[in-house]
Amino acid sequence: MKFHIMLRSPEEVKDFVNKASICPFEIDLQSGNVFIDAKSFLGVLTMAMHRRMEVVCIDPQEGRPLTELKKFAVA
Repeated sequence: MKFHIMLRSPEEVKDFVNKASICPFEIDLQSGNVFIDAKSFLGVLTMAMHRRMEVVCIDPQEGRPLTELKKFAVA
């Protein structure tokens, strides 16, 4: 599953990383050729603030709801 997000403050980064950390599968953020582990606070804070990033979920059981992460989605 893929969707785009925009994180505009350190508080949003913290909230996003906390929600991503409880997911039992791998989640990455991608911008061009750069990939970041979405469960890494420092990585997301450094690379994803004020930048449109694509969330890439690598879930062996596709279809799990990501409602907590989708609140950060942008069009």
